[in-house]
Amino acid sequence: MRVHNLFPTPVVIFKLDKGLSKEELNFLLNLKTKKNTGNTISVNDKVLKRREMFKLKCFIEKCLHEYFVFVHAPNKTIKPYITQSWVNYTTKDQFHHKHTHPNSFISGVFYVKTDVKKDKIYFFKDGYAQIKLTTDNYNLYNSDSWWLEVEENSLILFPSSLTHAVEKIKTDLRVSLSFNTFLKGNFGDSEDMTDLRLEN
Repeated sequence: MRVHNLFPTPVVIFKLDKGLSKEELNFLLNLKTKKNTGNTISVNDKVLKRREMFKLKCFIEKCLHEYFVFVHAPNKTIKPYITQSWVNYTTKDQFHHKHTHPNSFISGVFYVKTDVKKDKIYFFKDGYAQIKLTTDNYNLYNSDSWWLEVEENSLILFPSSLTHAVEKIKTDLRVSLSFNTFLKGNFGDSEDMTDLRLEN
């Protein structure tokens, strides 16, 4: 048997080797917050623009570029850029509701404080299933959802259209930094009547 995994969904994990500094941690753990569905988030939605986040932003932008080039391999000058960035604070028995990220191309989550043995992110396969078969042997083809363990100082990048969530957590505190992106540059081809130019 020969299997071809056609049109896979790219979910990629990067690791920040040196970890965050005390100044970075202090900044991320002490932002003003507001209520969200299931947890709380920072009032500031441009967190990565702050001076304290310069090194982390550089790391994220480098990973974002690597992901974009590897997955999409554009033949023109197109670059992803971060549009919004905020911090999620989830305490015991809180959760992140099931959602996608509209008006964004690639989304990401950087994990500031987690318990790798207990904390996970869940991804979901959306769409109508004409026939639903039961199974005792779940895999990447027959599952409606899949989870990944999340580790401190790790970054997960994925298409913004991919539905994801966090179930009620069992740890005292989970902190993550999320962000959205969009694209700028020259798209399409004038000969094909698909030409588009976007600047942020």
